[in-house]
Amino acid sequence: MSGLTLLALETATDACSVALRHAGGVATRHEVAPRRHTELVLDMLDAVLAEAALGRADLDAVAFGRGPGSFTGVRVAAALAQGIALGRDLPVCGISTLAALAAGVARGGHRGRVVAVLDARRTEIYAATFDCADGTVKRLGEDVLIAPEALLLPPGGDWLAVGTGWDVYAERFAPELRTLPRAADAYPHAVDVATLAARELDAGNGQDAGAALPAYLRGALD
Repeated sequence: MSGLTLLALETATDACSVALRHAGGVATRHEVAPRRHTELVLDMLDAVLAEAALGRADLDAVAFGRGPGSFTGVRVAAALAQGIALGRDLPVCGISTLAALAAGVARGGHRGRVVAVLDARRTEIYAATFDCADGTVKRLGEDVLIAPEALLLPPGGDWLAVGTGWDVYAERFAPELRTLPRAADAYPHAVDVATLAARELDAGNGQDAGAALPAYLRGALD
């Protein structure tokens, strides 16, 4: 486990989430609050730092959910991460929001394959597939923007569905996908962004703040 003091931000969906990994453990704040990210995220940031008795000067790196997701929401986390990192010349790590969803179900104990789906609006979805068989998150396919009808999975019975797109487009998925078991929590958490980012940073895959960019997959919708 990384010894970095790592701040993570995830605001790509209706959930606003902040986590701080540090030597004493993990402090986190998470709230489903549509269109209130800008209002909440700085207070959440201050709260996790206060809980850990740390300040921004103690941070070693910053991670953020880079999307795909809400255009406005993705920008909130990316801009804040870049601003904090630039001020102290810290490495930044952008993590796929879909991968964070998969990491969340792995944290919850799922051992198998995961299909993460988010509502992309305009009757489309963001989707990606992962394998969490050994408790880590291994990507099986890239993040894509597609119609629900176009989502296809390899054969196998160990799939778990996660994300907000399943309920929104329930009747548009192929029949065999409609009956997949679903994770109870449909939203990404910053604690999982932090977990994935710590591994990337340990492997030397941090970026300069200016190079850490969101992944929209499509232009502005909100």
